[in-house]
Amino acid sequence: MDDPLRILIADDHPLFRKGMRALLESLPDMEVVGEATTGEEVIALAETLQPDVILMDLQMPGVGGMAATRAILHTSPSLRILVVTLFEDDESVFTALRAGARGYVLKDADEDEMVRAIQAAGRGEAIFSPAIATRLMDFFAAPHPAVPKEVFPTLTEREREVLGLIAQGHTNAVIARQLSLSTKTVHNYVSNIFSKLQVADRAQAIIRAREAGLGRQNV
Repeated sequence: MDDPLRILIADDHPLFRKGMRALLESLPDMEVVGEATTGEEVIALAETLQPDVILMDLQMPGVGGMAATRAILHTSPSLRILVVTLFEDDESVFTALRAGARGYVLKDADEDEMVRAIQAAGRGEAIFSPAIATRLMDFFAAPHPAVPKEVFPTLTEREREVLGLIAQGHTNAVIARQLSLSTKTVHNYVSNIFSKLQVADRAQAIIRAREAGLGRQNV
């Protein structure tokens, strides 16, 4: 018999973790080796446990699932990450795939579908929930470009540039000097960015930006 798949569950909802652990531990070919409730925890546990498959929620306290996926695969590129989430919008799907996720499954999947997805990820296959697979097929079949050209399409080119500098940790004053703008103008850009991204403060904006891959050159 082959060794069981070693699974790490990363999700901040205790009921989901409990249910997933119960499901997986009822199967002879699965073994839950750990649970993480934050992005920082899953990064650390992935490094020490080296599981076969990581079940990754996208929204967790601290470092989000997207950023955690990138960090894990940067140090351990052979690990297989399966996103398990409630979000099925195009931006979340494509950002997760660009981050290196092996598959994308919705939390409302039934038990058989979830098990098949984990087994497929363990074999190194790309796997998607039927709803996600349909969205991908529709997207690539459409006449528009196959891959989104830019993240945060509601932002202007200048706002995206400012957001990238925010994600690098720069203050408004530094951004103003780099872009040859007044501090007041930069402040206005930042206010517009917060409004469009529906974030309350700079910290939340940085998290969204870094999860989307902006500002990573200085991270």
